[in-house]
Amino acid sequence: QLETAAATMHSYPFMVTQQRNATTQRNATQLQKLPLFASMVTFNTIIEPFRVKTVEPIRQTTRNERGQLLENAHYNVFLLKAEDVLIDLLTDSGTGAMSSKQWSGMMVGDESYAGGTSFYKFEAAVQRITGYKHVLPTHQGRAAERILFGCSLQPGDTVPNNTHFDTTRANVEYRGARAIDLLIPEGREPALIHPFKGNMDLVALERLVLDAKKKKMEGASSGKRPPIPMAMLTVTNNSNGGQPVSMANIRGASKICRRHNIPLFLDCARFAENAYFIKTREEGYETKTPLEIAQEMFGYCDGACMSAKKDGMSNIGGFLALNDDVLAQKCKNMLILTEGYPTYGGLAGYDLEALAVGLEEVLHEDYLQYRIRSVEYLGDRLTKAGIPIVQPPGGHAIYIDAKAMLPHIPLYQFPAWALTLALYIEGGIRSVEIGSVMFRGGQGNEQQQKQDESAEESGECRDEKKCHSDDDDDGSSSLSSLELVRLAFPRRVYTQSHVDYVAEVLQYVNSIKDSIRGVSIVEAAPVLPHFTVKMAMVVDNGESVLG
Repeated sequence: QLETAAATMHSYPFMVTQQRNATTQRNATQLQKLPLFASMVTFNTIIEPFRVKTVEPIRQTTRNERGQLLENAHYNVFLLKAEDVLIDLLTDSGTGAMSSKQWSGMMVGDESYAGGTSFYKFEAAVQRITGYKHVLPTHQGRAAERILFGCSLQPGDTVPNNTHFDTTRANVEYRGARAIDLLIPEGREPALIHPFKGNMDLVALERLVLDAKKKKMEGASSGKRPPIPMAMLTVTNNSNGGQPVSMANIRGASKICRRHNIPLFLDCARFAENAYFIKTREEGYETKTPLEIAQEMFGYCDGACMSAKKDGMSNIGGFLALNDDVLAQKCKNMLILTEGYPTYGGLAGYDLEALAVGLEEVLHEDYLQYRIRSVEYLGDRLTKAGIPIVQPPGGHAIYIDAKAMLPHIPLYQFPAWALTLALYIEGGIRSVEIGSVMFRGGQGNEQQQKQDESAEESGECRDEKKCHSDDDDDGSSSLSSLELVRLAFPRRVYTQSHVDYVAEVLQYVNSIKDSIRGVSIVEAAPVLPHFTVKMAMVVDNGESVLG
């Protein structure tokens, strides 16, 4: 009996294991029969990939209050106080919410004047993505542009781009150079569906380069300087509806530039969004990570300028990154003169810490999926409501086609600007005009109105080719071919209910659109006039009501 008991005890663990395995197998078999385990379930709702920890109250105002506030601001939404805005979609630049990891990183910011640890974290983050040797921090993107162009451009130079944004164009032209936009034709048709409407016209780029070389050989320009010292690509294409640029287009532009010895720079404020569009729209990139795609994008270029207030996920900051040792040293000298020592560049150590984290977080795929879908959601609602927008929706903003929405407002009365005023008066929403005010040359309004009225009478002003000819590539055309209103989404700030409210306000404004009247310019700066311009409302008899 003792031997039998001993044998039983010796085999007991094995017997128990057998019983457990059998029970587990039976349970697994039963569970597999349940509908829940029949197949993987995919849910369509894309949730915000974060929880809200801190909230900021927003102030409600009445329609009458907003009318008075707008009059006091000279009918320019830039001149409104932020506390008087309910939903602020003026820009996505520096307006996002930072993560808990960014805030905690700021607590260890190294504020040393030179050689601070925070700079080297920031430098490593930028180099991981771009692969560029030299990284110069700046307080924001336009400072990087000013330094790069100040060290590279001279009067008479030419800088091609898919589309220059406002500060880029202004900094190029401030140096006496020409900023030339070479957007593909599809990009000028707001309603057209095309996966990469931000692409550069590569045929036009090749032609521009060859023409410039021919003129130089004929003696039109002297000296050893190349007529085109650099080219740029803006990703995503902000002035053109936030539309992405394909990898094939970046690669093609790179081949042309390298064949002609022209450095190619990315204006990469929204590089992560562009990378995600490539992943979801361009064949061969479906399985690549956003980081891998971004690294390939930068690999085709020689340098980059960035406003890190966008895809840097921070409230301030930017950088200039490049490989050219000689140019980098010139830029560092200018950086010291205007921004600060090269290891802080006008930023605090805690800003550099936040940027280092933000440049990593922005490439998280769940964030990018939520970001792109949030904008697309509003675009779908507006399209169903019959409101014309730039199609397909961009990565950071919805762009309303004000020219199509408000055909009764002549172009010289700036329909896009008028729509921004209506959105604020009716719903407290602040947006921004991207059209003839933003990109005008600062010409006096009276002289311009005579020219534009003449074009309007002849029917020419509704013809995009005559209002803004691609042949007038020096940017001197008075009226833009597009009259857009941008609704730019701050990152990780607004919820779906905020977006639903925006859609509701827009649907109402669309129902009363025939009552919206145009505006005229009272006073405008010669450069970047939209920031400070003073406007007047135009009443039915064509007269202006001063603000």
